[in-house]
Amino acid sequence: MENVKFIRLQFVDINGSIKSLAISPNNLKSVINEGIVFDGSSVEGYARIHESDMILKPDISTFNILPWGNDSTKTARLICDVYDTKNRTPFQGDSRYVLKNSLSEMRELLGKNTVFNTGPEIEYYLLKETENGYKAHDNGTYFDYSGYGVSEEIRKECALAMNHMGINFEAEHHEVGKGQHEIDFEFGDALIVADQVITCKLIIKMIASTYNSLATFMPKPFRREGGNAMHVNQSIYDVKKGCNMFSEDGELSEIAYYYIGGLLHHAKALTAVTNPTINSYKRLVPGYEAPVFITWGRCDRSSLIRIPVANEKNRRIELRTPDASCNPYLAFAAMLAAGLDGIKKKIDPGTEEKGIDYYNNDTKIDDNKKLPCDLNEALRELSKDDVIKNALGEIACKQLMSSGMFEWSEYSKEVSPWEFERYINI
Repeated sequence: MENVKFIRLQFVDINGSIKSLAISPNNLKSVINEGIVFDGSSVEGYARIHESDMILKPDISTFNILPWGNDSTKTARLICDVYDTKNRTPFQGDSRYVLKNSLSEMRELLGKNTVFNTGPEIEYYLLKETENGYKAHDNGTYFDYSGYGVSEEIRKECALAMNHMGINFEAEHHEVGKGQHEIDFEFGDALIVADQVITCKLIIKMIASTYNSLATFMPKPFRREGGNAMHVNQSIYDVKKGCNMFSEDGELSEIAYYYIGGLLHHAKALTAVTNPTINSYKRLVPGYEAPVFITWGRCDRSSLIRIPVANEKNRRIELRTPDASCNPYLAFAAMLAAGLDGIKKKIDPGTEEKGIDYYNNDTKIDDNKKLPCDLNEALRELSKDDVIKNALGEIACKQLMSSGMFEWSEYSKEVSPWEFERYINI
């Protein structure tokens, strides 16, 4: 097995953070056949609902050799599904299971040969620690290329490492902010892409650390710089017919319009899943090409949903709210559920927005067109949306909301330097 010394079994908690344990290659066959028991009570999103041992079962299609270490410590990884020990059935709070369940519902509705394709665009900052805090590695702007420097070296190594692990990307480039970068994923099956997203984040963080740098996917690390988004391109493809179900005669199909209608209808609850941190909502503010209002259009990059220029084969829609602090499995599952609800109920997305200045003080704005302004509001919206709650399932939904409400409670008790400076003389 290519002289592998360790095999790391990976899975994610409710927040999308990678958890893992290592086994000897000598034990791999038995682990594939029987799984391996771990303490589920110590994992975020598992403990409070399911106080028992659980089983990890590797998905052998995810086998890859990690691109760091030497021959004496060569390590492979396998991403795992989580099972109950009592009846050895999939644990319904497992993020991968949640996404698989949404994909099954899609196939029941649209046909067994349908595939939900996603193509995230992940942004991140590369930073160096100084005596005055973290600073950007470079002063570059959108698409800048210096040909040298730490940022370029890190990006190159990350690209090579991703290729080494079978992750094909469409492009990587410098973003708008100082020290900000982007990696665009090749369109593919949502489950495979979700696996790739957690792997990509790990690769970028690990390689940055070897350069004494910090890679951060924090949605809004700096006040006056652009935030880190994870725009998600998506479409549904019928493999048997060989057709993109979002395209018809070179334009958006009726199914695509209904899918957009579903995303718009459930947009407020969706943000609790796609933007699950306090900091997420510091990005969703006017002036930085991040969506603030529930709109769709072809050109406006501040729209919630944008329709990129495309041919019939790659016709797709782009949801611009998500950021990479989300759990990609849960986020993709919730997006798909919202879109499928639009298709089932034939939800009209309404007229495409063209040239409306929502940031003009004289423009009257319907409250229903506004996205939640903070995590607390988003969680309240999620609590009222049965479609998104059902897509997550009882266990994952309860744990996601519990995690979010705890974070909001802790945040509400904090006194920031901004508040201290502003109110100390009252």
